[in-house]
Amino acid sequence: MDDNPAVAQAMGIAFRLAGHGLDTAGGAEEAYSCLAARRYDAILLDMNFTAGRADGEEGLACLARIVADDPGACVVVITAHSGIRIAVAAMQAGARDFLMKPWRNAELIAKVEAAMARGGAAPAGDASEEPARLLGESAAMQRLRDLVRRVGPTPAGVTVTGPPGSGRGLTASAIHAASQGAGEPPLRVDLRDDAAWAPLAGARGTAILRHPDRLDAVAQARLLDRLPAALRCIAIADDCAPLSPALRRRLATVEVAVPPLAARDDDAVLLARHFARTAAARFGRAAVRLTPAAEAAVRATRWADEVRGLALAIERAVLLADQAVIDAAALALPVAAPLPVAAEIDFDLTGAERTMIEAALREHRHNVTHAAAALGLSRGALYRRMARYEL
Repeated sequence: MDDNPAVAQAMGIAFRLAGHGLDTAGGAEEAYSCLAARRYDAILLDMNFTAGRADGEEGLACLARIVADDPGACVVVITAHSGIRIAVAAMQAGARDFLMKPWRNAELIAKVEAAMARGGAAPAGDASEEPARLLGESAAMQRLRDLVRRVGPTPAGVTVTGPPGSGRGLTASAIHAASQGAGEPPLRVDLRDDAAWAPLAGARGTAILRHPDRLDAVAQARLLDRLPAALRCIAIADDCAPLSPALRRRLATVEVAVPPLAARDDDAVLLARHFARTAAARFGRAAVRLTPAAEAAVRATRWADEVRGLALAIERAVLLADQAVIDAAALALPVAAPLPVAAEIDFDLTGAERTMIEAALREHRHNVTHAAAALGLSRGALYRRMARYEL
């Protein structure tokens, strides 16, 4: 993680010559996206991402987030010769080692390899699985991460609720990843399938149970009898209310509610960029960027399937993108039923839609034809909206 492309390129060459792969990120948002997409043996963290900054506060904040998400993360921090105080603070905060600028490549490789060797066990979970990291900078997501970190290490039964597609499964995995038993994969059971119940007999460790709220009273009582006392249960449900009191005590000592995407401020745009990065890598495409109009459209849209619906739209747009650019039209946004012309003139646009139109006009230097195409509108429809808002 370094905001200087030349430094990142030089590091990439050094690590490849030493037989290692290296991914680079120019700032915290891109770094969190990388960390959510794959598991890493080590993380090299520059302590300042913004030109002119030398206090190390950006790096320390990023280190705190990384270590909170994964206490076993192998982080080596990089700081200037004058940054001894910052390096000491980073070591106290969980970094495994530090390196001073400028460095010799042999020293860099040796320090990172030694830090990895001191880590002991490999990262928990299947290396082919995406890490259980919750992306988002909104207050709602910060509260969710804090709650996961608080209840994860305990043996308490937890039920994750929230809208389907909002990230309930990822949140359940994050709770397990924060637990004492994170080294063993959890047992995953869809309770709607009677045949899937068999592995519960004598099970130990952690089980992630889907849809206990869909069971009737008899099935809930049967489930309660089947759950071994040594099994830590993390349930995923639409709502805790349908659970019987006895089953609720077993499964929902704590309810962890995943906020809907609409309650996450600007996280939708952050997630869209993340999905664009990961989809480009998965499909073998060049890196793509979202235009300002596309980002405004992401903000303005109520995604029918929450985060999952947003991910699908972005992945589709990456596959169909021209010149590594995603504009608003490429997102295939839901289209409202056509209105009569008179009604359309009086149509009361939301502030978010006005923002989207303004962004498209700026992006295309007020060329109405191009802006309309980017928004998926006819020129006439865009002119009417411009007149409505005196744009």
